[in-house]
Amino acid sequence: MEKLKMHSPDLTQRNFDVIAELFPTVVTETLDSDGKPVRAIDFDLLRQELSDHIIEGPQERYQLDWPGKRAAAFAANAPIAKTLRPLRNESVDFDTTKNLFIEGDNLEVLKLLQESLLGEVDVVYIDPPYNSGADWVYDDDFVETTSEYLARSGQHDATGGHLVSNTEANGRFHSDWLSMMYPRLKLARNLLSDSGVLIAAIDDGEHSGLKQVLDQIFGAQNFLSNVVWQGRAKNDARFSAGGLDYMLIYARNRNRLIADDVRWKEPKSGYDLAVAAARDAWTKSGNDAAQATALLREWWRTKPDTEKGLQSYTEIDDNGRAFLRGPLASPNPRANLQYDLTHPVTGKTVPMHPNGWRYSKETMEQMLADGRIIFGPDESTTPRRKMFLDEQENQAIRSLIVHERASATSAVAGLMAADVFDNPKDTRILGKWINAVTGANPGAVILDFFGGSGSTGHAVMELNRVDGGRRRFVLAQLDEPVAADSVAQREGYETIAQIARERLRRAGAKLRAEAGLMGDTLDVGFRALKVDTTSMADTLATTNELVQFTLSEVVDSVKPDRTDEDLLFQVLLDWGLDLSEPIQAEEIAGIAVLTVGDGDLIACFADDVSGAVVRAIADRHPLRAVFLDAGFASDAARINAEQVFREVSPETEVRAI
Repeated sequence: MEKLKMHSPDLTQRNFDVIAELFPTVVTETLDSDGKPVRAIDFDLLRQELSDHIIEGPQERYQLDWPGKRAAAFAANAPIAKTLRPLRNESVDFDTTKNLFIEGDNLEVLKLLQESLLGEVDVVYIDPPYNSGADWVYDDDFVETTSEYLARSGQHDATGGHLVSNTEANGRFHSDWLSMMYPRLKLARNLLSDSGVLIAAIDDGEHSGLKQVLDQIFGAQNFLSNVVWQGRAKNDARFSAGGLDYMLIYARNRNRLIADDVRWKEPKSGYDLAVAAARDAWTKSGNDAAQATALLREWWRTKPDTEKGLQSYTEIDDNGRAFLRGPLASPNPRANLQYDLTHPVTGKTVPMHPNGWRYSKETMEQMLADGRIIFGPDESTTPRRKMFLDEQENQAIRSLIVHERASATSAVAGLMAADVFDNPKDTRILGKWINAVTGANPGAVILDFFGGSGSTGHAVMELNRVDGGRRRFVLAQLDEPVAADSVAQREGYETIAQIARERLRRAGAKLRAEAGLMGDTLDVGFRALKVDTTSMADTLATTNELVQFTLSEVVDSVKPDRTDEDLLFQVLLDWGLDLSEPIQAEEIAGIAVLTVGDGDLIACFADDVSGAVVRAIADRHPLRAVFLDAGFASDAARINAEQVFREVSPETEVRAI
C-alpha cells in the first residue's frame, strides 16, 4: 500500500519532467552535494532550443560533442521557404493512394512535414549512408571543410598553422556525419506518435556515435534494442570475420509501450513443419498416443530446420496434441501461490517448490479441469504442466539476424531487369520488424527519409498483401545523380529517386497481380511530390506566415508559373492537412475549384471570384476555404466575401493567398 506524501507537490521536478518531454536533448547529468550523479538541465542547450541564432558557451558536462553540433541543432529549428509540388505523371493512382514519395533533401522534407505528420508516424525506419570518410551529397550549410574543422577543433590556429603534431582530418568526417544526422533525427522524433518507434540501421563506423546522439535526442531511457545483423563474413579478415550491421531501436515514449503491454513477436522458424509432423504422426498411429509420440520423436531425429525451442515438443497426448512438460514453480516467492495440491490417485499432497506454484489456486483448478497438469505415478514427484505446441506459434522477436544482403540485391536486379542499385535494403527483414512493431495497428504510417531504392515502400506493400493491412508509407529521397557510366545510367536513369519510383511501380504491379481478386483493394500506388521553392512571391518571408493573414491583409503574392494544384499543396502544408487526402476538381457556380477530402477544404484560385462563387462555397459549409487574393476585384469584394462566410458558414476558416 502506498503512503500519502504528506507534503505539497515538487513543482521543480514537475517542471523538469515537462522540459525533458519537450526537449530531451537538454537533459544531462551533474553531481549533487554528495557527489552522486543526478539528472539536470543543460541551460546552454535549452537556450539554443529557444533561440533563433547559434548560442555559444560550452560547459563541462556528460555528453557527446563535436565541432558543428550547435549549428546542426540550430539548423533543425530554422524555418525554410519551400513547398511540395505534385508530380502526377510520376505517380501511381494519384487520386486514391495514401502513400507518398517525396523527392528532395530530407532535411527540408522533414521540416515541411512538421505540421501534416506531427505525431502521426508509427514507425521511422532509416538506413542512412554509412560514413565512408567522403563528402556528403547532402549540401547542409553546417557541414565543414577540412580547414574549418581543423580550426574549430583546435588543431589549426587562425592563420592555418598546426597546433598539434598529428592532425585527425578524419574527425571532420565524423563531425560532418553527426551534423548531418542530428537535425534530421530531431525532426523525425517530432513526427512520431506517442507510441511510435524509430529503427536506425548502421555499421561499426558510426554505431557508438549514433547511439549517443539517439540517447540525447530520444532520451537514454527510451532505448529499446540493439539488433545485430550478421551478413556475409570474410574468412580472410585479419581479426574478426566482420560483416556486421546493426539496428538501433528507440521508442518515442517507452513507458507508453509498457503501459499498453506492447510485445513484439515473430513466428517461430519451422513452426508449421513441426505442427504438420505432429498431425501426421497422430494420423499414422491410428490415434494411439504412445505410437504417435514414437513417430514424432523419430521425425525430430531427422534434424529438421526449426527453432531450437520447438524441439522439446516430443510427446503427443490422448487428444493428439503435441506438448512438452513445463515447470510449475513460481519464479518468485508469493504467499498467494503457496497452497496444497493433492495427487489425483493417492489423495496425498505433492511436493511444492519453495516459491510456491506458478498459478493462483483458481487458475490451477481450471488447468486441472482442462487436463493441463501432469502428475507422476504417486505423490512423491512434483507435477508438471502441459505446454501445447499448437499454442506456441510466436516468440519474442530475436535481436540477432543472420541473413546475407546479397539476396536483396539479386531480388531488386531481377525486378528491375538490371543491377541498377547497390546494396538495397532487404524487404524480408524490413517486413519482419515493421510487422512486429505495427502488428496491432493495421493502418500504421511508416516513414523512411533515406528512401534509397524504395525498399521500405516495397516491404509495406508486401505486408499489406499478406495480411490485408492498410499500412501507409512516406518515403523521401534526394534527387541524387546516379554514378557516371553506371548500369543505372546506361538503363536511362538520371537520379536515385527515379530508380525508386520505377521500383515501386514494378513491385506494386507484381504484388497486385499476386493478390488475385484482392488486388483491387490493395494500395500499391504512391503520390509523387518534390521539394521546390515556395509558390509565394518574395512579398512574404516564410510559408509559415501564410495562414496568419486575413483576407484584407494579403497582397498578390503567387509566382506566375504555379498551377492550382501547386498552390493547393502549399495550402495543405501551411494548414497541416493530410497530403494524401483525395482531391476532386469540380465547378462551383461555373468556376473551377479543388475540394479536399470530405469538405475539409475548398480551394478557389480563379482570377475572378464573384459573389455567387463565394456564396455557393459557403453554402457547402467546408471546414476551410481559400481564395486567390488577386481573384477579388477590390478590397470591398474581399470584405464582402468575409461577411458572406460569417453569415452563411461561420464555422469555416477562410484565408487568401
